[in-house]
Amino acid sequence: MKYITKRIKIHFLLGITAAMLILSSCNKDLEQFPAPEVVAPAGDALGVTISKIADDSLYYKLILRAGATTLATINNKSLRFTMFVPNNAAMRQALVALGAPPAQPDAVYVGFINTFVPVTTAASIVNFNIIAQTITTASIPNTFPNFFYPTNLNPTSGASFNPLVRLLTFPSTRNGNWINNIPLLAVNLPAANGVIHTAAALPAPPQKVLAQRIFADADMTYLAAAFQRADSGVAPTTSASLVWVLSNFGPNVTVFAPTNAAFQNLIFGLVYQQVFAATGSVAIATAQANGAVAAGPAFLSTNNVSTQLVKGIVVYHMLGSRAFLNNFPTTATSYPTLLNGGIPTHPGVSLACTFTGPFVSAATVKGAANATASTILINPTPEPNGTSDQFFVNGTIHKINQVLLPQ
Repeated sequence: MKYITKRIKIHFLLGITAAMLILSSCNKDLEQFPAPEVVAPAGDALGVTISKIADDSLYYKLILRAGATTLATINNKSLRFTMFVPNNAAMRQALVALGAPPAQPDAVYVGFINTFVPVTTAASIVNFNIIAQTITTASIPNTFPNFFYPTNLNPTSGASFNPLVRLLTFPSTRNGNWINNIPLLAVNLPAANGVIHTAAALPAPPQKVLAQRIFADADMTYLAAAFQRADSGVAPTTSASLVWVLSNFGPNVTVFAPTNAAFQNLIFGLVYQQVFAATGSVAIATAQANGAVAAGPAFLSTNNVSTQLVKGIVVYHMLGSRAFLNNFPTTATSYPTLLNGGIPTHPGVSLACTFTGPFVSAATVKGAANATASTILINPTPEPNGTSDQFFVNGTIHKINQVLLPQ
């Protein structure tokens, strides 16, 4: 027994000794390894590359106008960027739209940039044309709808500043190479810290939300009334409100906007059919249908139609993503709308476009119960006169000449 006890004590002491040795070795300083040397990529950075391209000289002046910080950022070889750069022809067109005289030597446009384009405006434009990663066209999907990337432009400021917020941009390789609805003339020009794509027009950041166009457009008064009726009983400060969706940063939707005439035609036809079925009188049906049209947008705010019906029609005119016409299929194809959130099996709307050269010359959207497709009114110029590809912070608007009917 004494032998066993002695053996246990010896093994215990040996174990303690081993543990102390292990702890002693763990307390030694870790072996130090030298930090790897950071080697900057060879070649010119983006800013330097742009400065050497003769056909990008006006945009480079805009970069300089944006300030030293912007130039230093795109010349930082430890960072990676994609830049969408309008060539000189595109810059001249944009500057004329801003008030510069047409058909002038480039020296005049340089002077205009330095005198009449505010530094903050230049910085906003340039940062909107920057994506903080390298994206070649090989990595841009050709799917519908457009895939989006955050830009370097943060629209928040002051007390509401949020460092995580960025405006979005929408490159696409469907039906060609695009940034939003602007064709890319050349792609994948490499620089030491990124890649450059040449744009046929200046990609300008959106300034307004959808509600600011819909509720101000004299040809969308019926649509505005329909949105308000659809929101009956819903607080406009919550995301359950459609007006909230139209009014806030965050949502990303497409609105097919029927003109006033489109709503008037629908109201006349529905009232006429209902009254004629009840009376059999053409005269009575015509008179009451004309009276309904004469009531104007207020017709949608009364008990003539139910809130549920109006809301169903309104959400049927909205896609839950942004869609530019150049991203539409060239063969009619159906896609879901917001109505599918409540009726998952609904066939959605059918979209199609036709190209003439590099641009969309015709486009349609067809409702499931419409006898014919609605024509999208093609005019991509900016508001207030533009009617298609109207680009806003939280979505895109296309005006159409029929109300879409889901059933």
